[in-house]
Amino acid sequence: MTGRGLDGFYRAGRRVLSRCQIRVAGREPLAVQARMTAADRVRFVGTLRSSPQAGPDPDVVVERTRHADGTERITLRSAAVRALRLPIEIALATDLADLGAIACGDSGPELPASVHDSGLRWSSAKGNSVVTADPPPSDALASAGLLRWEFELPPGGSASIELRVRPDGAGPVRAVGRAATSPLAPTQAAGDDPRVAALLRTSIDDLQALLLRDPAHPTDTYLAAGVPWRCGLAPAEALAAARMTLPLGTRLAVGTLRTLARTQLLGQGPQFGMIPGPRRDAGPRLPPGCTGTEATLLFPALLAEARRWGMPDTETEELLPAAERCLTWLRTTVGGGTYLPDPQPGGPVRCETQAHAHRAALLGADLLDACGRPGGGELRHWAGALRTVFRADFWIDDLSGGRPAAARVPDGRPVPFLGAAAAHLLDTGLLGEGERAPGLLDKVQTEQLARLLGGPAMDSGWGLRGLSVKETGHNPFGHRSGAVRVHETAVAVAGLAAADYEKEASALLRGLLAAAEEFGHRLPDMYAGERRTEGSVPLPHPAACRPAATAAAAGVQLLTTLAGLRPDAPARTVTLRPMRSAPLGEIALTGLRVAGAPFSVRVSRLGLAMVEEAADGLQLRT
Repeated sequence: MTGRGLDGFYRAGRRVLSRCQIRVAGREPLAVQARMTAADRVRFVGTLRSSPQAGPDPDVVVERTRHADGTERITLRSAAVRALRLPIEIALATDLADLGAIACGDSGPELPASVHDSGLRWSSAKGNSVVTADPPPSDALASAGLLRWEFELPPGGSASIELRVRPDGAGPVRAVGRAATSPLAPTQAAGDDPRVAALLRTSIDDLQALLLRDPAHPTDTYLAAGVPWRCGLAPAEALAAARMTLPLGTRLAVGTLRTLARTQLLGQGPQFGMIPGPRRDAGPRLPPGCTGTEATLLFPALLAEARRWGMPDTETEELLPAAERCLTWLRTTVGGGTYLPDPQPGGPVRCETQAHAHRAALLGADLLDACGRPGGGELRHWAGALRTVFRADFWIDDLSGGRPAAARVPDGRPVPFLGAAAAHLLDTGLLGEGERAPGLLDKVQTEQLARLLGGPAMDSGWGLRGLSVKETGHNPFGHRSGAVRVHETAVAVAGLAAADYEKEASALLRGLLAAAEEFGHRLPDMYAGERRTEGSVPLPHPAACRPAATAAAAGVQLLTTLAGLRPDAPARTVTLRPMRSAPLGEIALTGLRVAGAPFSVRVSRLGLAMVEEAADGLQLRT
């Protein structure tokens, strides 16, 4: 950690340490490797020669293991043939800046330190931070932020220093995923492609590391959005990740839904029933979008699908009133119109918002009918009207076959650019008997969208670009204007596969799997949308979260898409629609959860699926 850019330890949205540099015998070790060894742990290795006359081989190895809980262990190992006396200096500093300021490049200067206990302390009006060391340093120089030791290393000997950083008076961080019974089934993957096992294992490890618990309701767990920028609850991302991980069980969905139901707005007014959420950047062509709208629409969809995967009736009934309020908000906000408008006055009618609303209406109607509640017919009627006008209003005809508009401005003019958000048009949702809900596009339009998403302007070779390279303003590092976003790529793969466009789905799947391999199978939420070429590697995005909830959950969705699982636990059936092309060869998934019981399936190289383990009485449909 050099004190520059994004480097640092963060806690509660504040950087408690920005610089941690080590010098051994007056020199910085030569860095030879940096590698994430777990979702919450990184290992750095450096070397140095204890004497310039010792020849070309290093004889001291410096290993640094950094944990997300605020600890770092520095170990020196000697391979010298003589005893070494090594003075060690560690330079520490912080600015106590908050995440928002750091993201904007306005973090402020480093703060002066004071000697405190066995380390250093910093304080300002923003807060305070303390670093303690074990063993205690032999000398501490507050004015320079230095801690000093001197070690005697015999031939082959070693010595270690452990640093701990946290706000003054704060207790140690305890990750829910490491301390509690996991809501995620210990699923495993195997097959012809060895990467599938590593991707699933690492994805589940990342999800475990991101689990949070509301202290007031300790039985309910949900996912933080990602590290380091979004370590708290982000409603839309938490719901999307819980939905993608339904094959690992419904407990995470239950905890997420309960947590967000407690945030639902209940007072009188137009926001009654809404799940609040912050605004999200939408790229250079559109104003920021409302993640609260997306979360409110995802809530009933997740509840309906979780019921199909096996959520117990008692939990469904407990959460049903909150889902009904979400659907009431949808009907009230649409009012006498057809489209769900942007909550911002004068804002656009967004394409993906209509996709979310249409899915919520159809899955919500299915849920209401199944639970004997009124309102399903009204929701289906509105969804049918939306399909009719959407196919005319949101489709832009051109010589290449046309494309969906990204949005419509208040006067009805389309916003004609192609971005990854269009993939949500393919995510229609799961109804009973293994059937997919109808989509907003007709068959011809769906085929054209599949061709566009699979074309070189959108498919970078590493995944789906956020904005087509043919569009003005394309930026391969742009959050929503060209970077590959793993979540939307996984949505596209699943949607294309369900619509039988396996060629395009397979290409995106292979690209994302190749990128995952380059990232050690620990996918960030986004990376640069540069074209994949021979010998190239995906370029990391400096502001990406890694691990990230939706990226880790996408690993689960990608692999289960290969098997085409469509359960209907209330009807005691499961439908298998595997990808017939078997793009990764044979694959076996063991330890999934369907109808509350272990479920294992194998897909052959011929694209044929065979159930190897299932709940008693569960009937297979094809």
